[in-house]
Amino acid sequence: MNTLRGSAVIRSATLTLQPTPPVLCANNRLRLFSGTANVPLAQEIARYLGMDLGPMIHKHFADGEIYIQIQESIRGCDVYLIQPSCRPVNDHLMELLIMIDACRRASARQITAVIPYYGYARADRKTAGRESITAKLVANLITEAGANRVLAMDLHSAQIQGYFDIPFDHVYGSPVILDYLASKNLSDIVVVSPDVGGVARARAFAKKLDDAPLAIIDKRRQAHNVAEVLNVIGDVAGKTAVLVDDMIDTGGTITEGARLLRKEGARQVYACATHAVFSPPSIERLSSGVFEEVIVTNTIPVREEHNFEQLTVLSVANVLGETIWRIHEDSSVSSMFH
Repeated sequence: MNTLRGSAVIRSATLTLQPTPPVLCANNRLRLFSGTANVPLAQEIARYLGMDLGPMIHKHFADGEIYIQIQESIRGCDVYLIQPSCRPVNDHLMELLIMIDACRRASARQITAVIPYYGYARADRKTAGRESITAKLVANLITEAGANRVLAMDLHSAQIQGYFDIPFDHVYGSPVILDYLASKNLSDIVVVSPDVGGVARARAFAKKLDDAPLAIIDKRRQAHNVAEVLNVIGDVAGKTAVLVDDMIDTGGTITEGARLLRKEGARQVYACATHAVFSPPSIERLSSGVFEEVIVTNTIPVREEHNFEQLTVLSVANVLGETIWRIHEDSSVSSMFH
């Protein structure tokens, strides 16, 4: 079912999966809880699994400290905590850590942190002296808080899985986006990576679009959130270019890439990304007319003021719900949505 929110199209069910049997029964040990970062997504996941979100008190003290209380017995239960670390990143990350600690102290059997968007992931290695590797720091915090397992979607770099010494399930939003693109019956598609670092992602995406050709935008980054686009490697003239990335933050890289593709003769340009971070001035850039459509998912909630005519938001609730069910049932998830 599609609903309108502002000008953006919100698609609540885009990937068809085999029906999952309802998990509610008297002795079931699966429990879902949501932080405040993305309650609508958590509710969709719960509906897919045929259950309700568990009751939890969230509140802030006057000085900003976060208080969490689980309001049902979870002793011996497998608990899944749904919380992307999106804006405000520090508050939502701290809330996740406190939720994990509360569940550990309530004697949960296993605690899985479901993190649709893993924040602090861009600092995943040292590129200069005297800087932090925050992706590893966050991994340590989540583990030390008491999580037994992590489920995340479209990490900024796959190596982050190795920062954890607990089981880590990494799934992708691309099947939802691919399913939507297939419904549009686009012709003469060329998949474009906005930088050299995203080539593996773009190549995998192109393979599932009937082995579409691949192009790469060569750029050099001068500073954080500032990119200088140089040229296109590959043929895009007269084609429908599909730019693929894991996230759109300020929109500078992907918008400059789109302008270059237009200059090189691309007939249409689509932008696809799993995570709609949308920091200023992304909306002005993305709605400037260089894209036919900007396609993202709801791992991060898209705020009302961030909607624009070309924006389409697809739901990943079915993907995450099915993955949670398979983890709970000890079934394989390794190749389910790759």
